[in-house]
Amino acid sequence: MEGKKVTNTIRLPENGLPRIVVIGGGFAGLSFVKKLKNKAFQVVVIDKNNFHQFQPLLYQVATSGIVPDSIAFPFRKQFKNYKNVFFRMAEVMKIDTENRQVLTDIGHVHYNYLVVATGSTTNFFGLEDVQKNSLGMKTIQEALDIRSLILQRFEKAVVTTDDETRDALTNFAVIGGGPAGVETVGAIAEFKKYILPKDYPDLDVSMMSIYLIESNDRLLKGMSEKSSEMSLRYLKEMGVKVHLDTRVTSYDGHKIQTFNGEGFTAKSVIWTAGVKGNIPEGINEECFAKGNRLLVNEYSEVKGCTNVYAIGDISAMISEEFPYGHPMVAQTAIQQGDLLAKNLLRQIGGESLKKFEYNDKGSLATVGKRKAVADIGRFKFGGYFAWILWSVVHLMSISGFKNKLFVGINWIWSYFTYDKGNRLIMRRYKGRNKKH
Repeated sequence: MEGKKVTNTIRLPENGLPRIVVIGGGFAGLSFVKKLKNKAFQVVVIDKNNFHQFQPLLYQVATSGIVPDSIAFPFRKQFKNYKNVFFRMAEVMKIDTENRQVLTDIGHVHYNYLVVATGSTTNFFGLEDVQKNSLGMKTIQEALDIRSLILQRFEKAVVTTDDETRDALTNFAVIGGGPAGVETVGAIAEFKKYILPKDYPDLDVSMMSIYLIESNDRLLKGMSEKSSEMSLRYLKEMGVKVHLDTRVTSYDGHKIQTFNGEGFTAKSVIWTAGVKGNIPEGINEECFAKGNRLLVNEYSEVKGCTNVYAIGDISAMISEEFPYGHPMVAQTAIQQGDLLAKNLLRQIGGESLKKFEYNDKGSLATVGKRKAVADIGRFKFGGYFAWILWSVVHLMSISGFKNKLFVGINWIWSYFTYDKGNRLIMRRYKGRNKKH
């Protein structure tokens, strides 16, 4: 797309209503649009995919727990009764704030208001060899790559005669001890315990090592110490080798090197150690905050821009309570999208605007079947009840009744049978920068 000149205008109906262009259909963008259903705005949603993806369950797609269709919901189906909402599948190339237009690979569109809800992408912190040889997990496509990679490793290990090579093929490392890392490594540990002996009886499961490498002194840094301690205990009971205070410095596709001199052999590495804002080109760098996020005020307005707003992971609303911006989680995105939509309605109605105040509804993380941790207000607990709560909250948050039903049935089946979904390699993963 680089160097491509955009001359055509994206076809949209002209109805005289002020136009809001929303870039991104994640939690923030979707929450914003839902509140403007059939209101006095023309809302144009632009996303490079034609579906909303439920990111908290990507790790289950990656470990064959559920099928990808279960956590994806088409935008056009979502908006079918929204008479004022129009979806266009396109990739944004640049934002032209001076002329109030968004340039995409299918044309450009003018806006009266612009809402940037582009979310975040994996942050490898400049470790180029790690980025080249490991996999992030921010999209369904990446989760499917991980699923294929895991299964391909075992298929290759079955036919390998060299013990050292087989050892490397069956070793897995997850880098990053936040919720995504803890949930992913827990799912891999369950895969080892319940699936490998049935699917690969001629492999010695005991030789498989699963590493969780975290640079901080505890897991789940954003949660309570009690939850951190419980998650660490659960993972160790599941056979995961947890290494805290261990910062990765390089990975060549075979050996992980760390700052303190430790080395780990693994052919498969999943990186969940950080994210950064996914800022479209065209916005002045003076608006950038730490973590490649956009500086916004308490009304989600982007610093130095007129009628340009940012919500969700991409936004950094700096305050005394949140000196680095609000946590990059779904609840922040949903609440910011909800309030911004209401404020725009208040604005055209001549009412005063409300400042954003984050309502922390608590944090949950699952470590495996019947094991989870929860911080809900002053209550910090773990175990079976926390796992039930995690399951209910996530199930109810998935878009579409059919998706909720499919995921629920999958979970019930897995609960009683200790089985996962079909372990299919639908397309082979051959590494970055190579055709699949």
